Amino acid sequence: MIATAYAPTAASRTEAPPRRKILLIDDSATTHMWIKMILNKSAFEMVSAKDGVEGVEKALAENPDLILMDVVMPRMDGFSACRHLRTHDSTRGTPIIMVTTRAEARNVEEGFQSGCSDYITKPIDGLELMSKVRNFLGE
Repeated sequence: MIATAYAPTAASRTEAPPRRKILLIDDSATTHMWIKMILNKSAFEMVSAKDGVEGVEKALAENPDLILMDVVMPRMDGFSACRHLRTHDSTRGTPIIMVTTRAEARNVEEGFQSGCSDYITKPIDGLELMSKVRNFLGE
């Protein structure tokens, strides 16, 4: 009897679907921790940046499926970062959700004028965040 090695075929392998990548841009360590706690319950790959400049750089390098961004940050605020990302082909269509304490109507309006896709105010409601993330990612 001749023994043969088992080599799984493509049909016999089950590969997990690729994880969706979310870029979190916020200078608050508390916000990073809170959002990661909410989103890590799902199968998302998280990438982080601490300010608008680093956030733009990571968005262009990492090509995330979704961006969560604060407004008030050092080096570049969220509105400026959002406008900058909308000028690049690779991030022009990437959903950007502003997550900020700036709840005033003029800030919300400026957020949408800068190109954000949605706006959430802090303190963060975990169910609202998950609902918006899933909606934008088509889940």
